[in-house]
Amino acid sequence: MDKRIVGIVCGTRPEIIKLAPVYHALRGQEELCVIWVHTGQHGDMAADMLRSFGITPDEQLCRKGTSLEEFSVECRSQLDALMARQRWDFCIVQGDTESAFLGALTAFYRRIPVGHVEAGLRTYNLERPFPEEGLRQMISRITNMHWAPTERARAALLREGIEPEKIVLTGNTVVDAQQWICDKHGIRREGPASQGHILVTAHRRENWGEEMAQTFHAVADIARAFPQRRVLFPVHLNPVVQRPAHEILDGLDNVKLVAPLDYLGMQQALVNAVLLLTDSGGLQEEAPTFGVPTLVLRHETERPEAVEAGCARLVGPKRDAIVREATRLLQDEAAADAMRKVSNPFGDGQAARRIADEVMTRLVVRADAAAIAA
Repeated sequence: MDKRIVGIVCGTRPEIIKLAPVYHALRGQEELCVIWVHTGQHGDMAADMLRSFGITPDEQLCRKGTSLEEFSVECRSQLDALMARQRWDFCIVQGDTESAFLGALTAFYRRIPVGHVEAGLRTYNLERPFPEEGLRQMISRITNMHWAPTERARAALLREGIEPEKIVLTGNTVVDAQQWICDKHGIRREGPASQGHILVTAHRRENWGEEMAQTFHAVADIARAFPQRRVLFPVHLNPVVQRPAHEILDGLDNVKLVAPLDYLGMQQALVNAVLLLTDSGGLQEEAPTFGVPTLVLRHETERPEAVEAGCARLVGPKRDAIVREATRLLQDEAAADAMRKVSNPFGDGQAARRIADEVMTRLVVRADAAAIAA
């Protein structure tokens, strides 16, 4: 029997995390030939992530150009040549990156069905996050199978006119990834939850400038108010983040500015945190797995489920609001403990299995039934 060819197009660190469980689940199906295509959008960070999940790309594209625009043109051309050379039966992309959009668009032009992992996230503000909100909305227009991580995401797709039979509620594969990596690498909390460090991450393009400076001043205020608390801040390599982070936070004894952590390091840092301050989308999903109260440093979030469940608060990149909420949670143990006890609203660790089942139903079960009927 000829195997059905499923291509996974991926290029960034967050995509690898969320597609790795899908890849392993699909590789367990003997009727499928699964091809991992790495676009090169992220370099060393992606290579470390792939090793963590035991994945060797089948196709490695060559990144050309330094700007996102230059990357886009070259990546699109290489993807098209790849899909022309070998006919795929299905293309899988994840989330809202340039790589995801280019993979979906190239497959669309080649009339290859597209499956979208983590479909339906929305802020409906094309400026926040930019350009991700626009990319994920455009991917939805050309997707054949929408794997929604939450009921809210599914409802958004239905409101946009997506046929119900094309949407499957799966949960978020980020929980699958955390469970896999913790079991594989023995990641566990070190010490009581209430005695951990404050973990900070900030990199969002829409917060660059004054709002990012406000965030870092808030971190400095918190560090001075709680000198017994350690603050761990893996600083993004972009000079737009590096410069104000060091200007504002250097010299504070209890603030440790470090290079970006790999996935294993970040998961260990997260599990040991008493509080998370972040503008990252992925960390909003990961923190509830370890019961870490989270303050979201953004004006909007496409992941409101954590806020609604009570394990996160949306404070924005505003100095006063960040300091006020962090102080409350660091001083009020009952309030922090209530947030820790909320189960992760994003998934149960079975999302990848559900996605693999849907792919098998589409590519194998229905195809075999059609062949028998003919």
